[in-house]
Amino acid sequence: MEKRIINPWKWQNELHYVQAVEVTQDQGTLYCSGQAAIHPDGTLSSADMKTQMQMAMENLETVITQAGYEAKNMVRLTIYTTNHDEFFACLDTFGAWIAKNEIKTSVSAIEVTTLTGTLKFELEATVVK
Repeated sequence: MEKRIINPWKWQNELHYVQAVEVTQDQGTLYCSGQAAIHPDGTLSSADMKTQMQMAMENLETVITQAGYEAKNMVRLTIYTTNHDEFFACLDTFGAWIAKNEIKTSVSAIEVTTLTGTLKFELEATVVK
């Protein structure tokens, strides 16, 4: 798989995403359902935004690795949050996860009125091999 990053500007770097990703010569594409702070037994977290974000990122990594893919080959990430201010207050946690996994991906962050039950944060990803 070859991945080319398209970034006409620099300002998005502080927000931990890229403007576009071109993929050529891929061997497969993994479309991940939204991953949130749901425990292995199916119970929903009622923790704060930062804790839910960390759990959602861990759950997404689990799905990606179990499928035989790598998080660094993520090409699309959609963030759903019930409160952008709370999300942006945790941007350092998100940035650390992006850096740890060497992720260079296009991102959309969408504030929604509600997620299932007590959930505050969800990640949906596309990953290539």
